[in-house]
Amino acid sequence: MTERSVSIMVVDDHPMWRDGVARDLEDAGFDVVATADGVGAAGRRATATQPDVVLMDMHLPDGNGAQATVAVLAGSPNSRILVLSASAEREDVLDAIKAGASGYLVKSASAEELYGAVRATAAGQAVFTPGLAGLVLGEFRRISTSPEAQDADERPTLTERETEVLRFVAKGLSAKQIATKLTLSHRTVENHVQATLRKLQLANRVELTRYVIEQGL
Repeated sequence: MTERSVSIMVVDDHPMWRDGVARDLEDAGFDVVATADGVGAAGRRATATQPDVVLMDMHLPDGNGAQATVAVLAGSPNSRILVLSASAEREDVLDAIKAGASGYLVKSASAEELYGAVRATAAGQAVFTPGLAGLVLGEFRRISTSPEAQDADERPTLTERETEVLRFVAKGLSAKQIATKLTLSHRTVENHVQATLRKLQLANRVELTRYVIEQGL
């Protein structure tokens, strides 16, 4: 997938920031198909343009990024949401992921980090600013061990190796990187990922990542 084939919508209520990011993405070769300044506009424009990736701010005048994520996915279910926010607060991060965001990047990221995150998000990977993935996994692990958590017996049974591969997928590693870490072939890792997708009845790596987070694996 080339940059030009990745369509992007930028959602932010600060015009200078929004337009600046959109211009930088265009200059880098991406296809910015829409911008929006709030929850309502994001939902309408995503429905109209069906962007591959939506860069989503968390603080909007008519709601928040989690609400806008729900609105976008309702009208454009195949879009992937990458939060780009000044906030790294635990509540914002968790709310975004629960709403369906694929990843979370803070605005202090460099331009190259942003471009790489957009490419990875478009390819179906989960992308987090360093430190935030651990925060999210730790929080959902805490939730999963609480008395109210789902009984472990109700979960599909994964092998130790499948669980190990799944954890690396949740950290955003590619199959090649996982293969190197576990001293396995690239094909073996892909087979584990596909077997796990079937077992859990999930569609892609993003859903696998969300499963790991929700189950606190």
